[in-house]
Amino acid sequence: MEKENVYYATGKRKSSIARTWLKPGNGEITVNGRHVDDYFKIGSAKAFLLQPLVLTNTIGSFDVKVRVSGGGFSGQAGAIRHGITKALIISDSDLRQALKKAGYVRRDPRTKERKKYGQKGARARFQFSKR
Repeated sequence: MEKENVYYATGKRKSSIARTWLKPGNGEITVNGRHVDDYFKIGSAKAFLLQPLVLTNTIGSFDVKVRVSGGGFSGQAGAIRHGITKALIISDSDLRQALKKAGYVRRDPRTKERKKYGQKGARARFQFSKR
C-alpha cells in the first residue's frame, strides 16, 4: 500500500496556533472539522488565509485540513495562512521565493504587550494628582 504525500506545518499568529496538513486533492478546506465557510463567517478572514494558495495558483490542487486553537478569528486566520505557507514550501521548494517576496513566510511577531506592575495596564498609568 502506497502512502499519500501529506505535508504538515505549524503556523502561529498572536496567541493562535494552527496545525496544517496539505494533501493533493480538489481544494477542500476544513477548519476544526468544519468547512471553511462555516467556520469563518467574515469573508475577509477567509480571503486572508487563502492568499498563499491564490498566489501560487494551487487553490484547487490541495486539500487543506487545519486544527486551530487560541485567539480570535483574525489571529486564527493569520496562523492558518502561516501554516499553509510553510506546508506549500515543504511540498515544493520553488514556491518559497514568490511566497517570501509577498511576505507570507515570516511569522508576524506582534503579540499583546504584558501588563506592568504599578500600572493600570501595559501602557496606561494610574491617574496622577499633585495634591
